[in-house]
Amino acid sequence: MKVLVINAGSSSLKYQLIDMADESALAVGLCERIGIDNSIITQKRSDAKKYELQTDLPNHKVALEEVIKALTDPEVGVIGTMSEINAVGHRVVHGGENFTSSAIIDENVEEAIEGCFELAPLHNPPNLTGIKACKEIMPNVPMVAVFDTAFHQTMPPYAYMYALPYDCYEKYGVRKYGFHGTSHKYVAMRAAAMLGKPEKETKLITCHLGNGSSIAAVRGGKSIETSMGFTPLEGLAMGTRCGSLDPAVIPFLMEKENLTAREIDTLMNKKSGVLGVSGLSNDFRDLDEAAANGNKRAELALQLFAYRVKKYIGEYSAVLNGTDAIVFTAGIGENSASIRQRILMGLDNVGISIDEEKNKIRGEEIDISTDEASVRVFVIPTNEELAIARETKELVGDSIKNEPLPAL
Repeated sequence: MKVLVINAGSSSLKYQLIDMADESALAVGLCERIGIDNSIITQKRSDAKKYELQTDLPNHKVALEEVIKALTDPEVGVIGTMSEINAVGHRVVHGGENFTSSAIIDENVEEAIEGCFELAPLHNPPNLTGIKACKEIMPNVPMVAVFDTAFHQTMPPYAYMYALPYDCYEKYGVRKYGFHGTSHKYVAMRAAAMLGKPEKETKLITCHLGNGSSIAAVRGGKSIETSMGFTPLEGLAMGTRCGSLDPAVIPFLMEKENLTAREIDTLMNKKSGVLGVSGLSNDFRDLDEAAANGNKRAELALQLFAYRVKKYIGEYSAVLNGTDAIVFTAGIGENSASIRQRILMGLDNVGISIDEEKNKIRGEEIDISTDEASVRVFVIPTNEELAIARETKELVGDSIKNEPLPAL
């Protein structure tokens, strides 16, 4: 069975074709600048052979048509015909309260995704655009929506509710939803395997640390708390997002700076975080270098980021009543030894201790704890595309019996 995984953005489209027989990625690709001049498609096969094409991509349908051409190209493709694609898994950011798990896409699911446009205006519209474009090109291929928010729908009401008038929740759905769920779910599963325990018996803190960052408390394989909230703005300080702050700061700055609602939203989402504190960059590699050269604001930004992660680890250890393992994943979590060191420094009193040599790795699945540590610390590269493909196979696998669909 071969699953095409699609992650459609407003002007981009990421994709992978995964052979579920051995869960290998046959091809990984990206369409950039959709609807903009100088569009480009890049694709890389498992044997490292690359394909690159500059062509007009006026919309997502044309982009997907070019993706199919790239995948079936006699020279650089990985399949003979489109009929070898058995199913398509779509990343969808927001499912609201409608979805506690992935769903086979039909008209009702599409309507529910559209109903969440207001909750995720930058993500759900292009996600749905990608779905509609795929259905036009592959009308007979089963498709699955895998929601970033679904994994966190196991949070209890006292964890996801805000202390606002209750009708804010009833009228507008104002509550914590959480994000990065596909990543948190995947690494929690891998952590259970590394512990040698059934998922149902584990207590984990999963740290998805990238330009956007979130932490989850996962008990028995289910999310019971997470740092992102109604939007991805809540929680940690991130690359350009401020994270949690005193809500009174917002009207104060709006009045002082004469800002509109849209302008204060832009300030908090695009101009804050470690970029705003450092005044330098949202790239942690730049901050590491600058801090090493004596830049005090870069050092402050790194300290602030690590401190907030550490606070969440302490908080979620209490929520879980103990922790089996801390998991680091995503771009920063997987690759930055210095950030991991900053976060975990001084936590030996709660059983967390890392081996400095083991911690030097980048992008490998490894236990970096010392032998005597009672809480394990894992680095686990996330694989959201594989997680989406697995969800897709689980939902549609029996219906197609792993056989190629007829040629279209």
